[in-house]
Amino acid sequence: MAFDLDELLPSKPVKKPVDLDSLSVGDLQDYIVTLEAEIARARAMIQEKQDVHAAAQAFFKR
Repeated sequence: MAFDLDELLPSKPVKKPVDLDSLSVGDLQDYIVTLEAEIARARAMIQEKQDVHAAAQAFFKR
């Protein structure tokens, strides 16, 4: 009997999207601000990781 490795590893939980129909205009605007802040945070982390990767590449090319 063969095992599928994907069955053994825990999967990431799937997040349910926010029900936008139930939000007011003000709540939607606040939600957008929150999402934009999270996007900025993610972009900053991507840049940081790329900078570390580039520094490591430069170091080991010597």
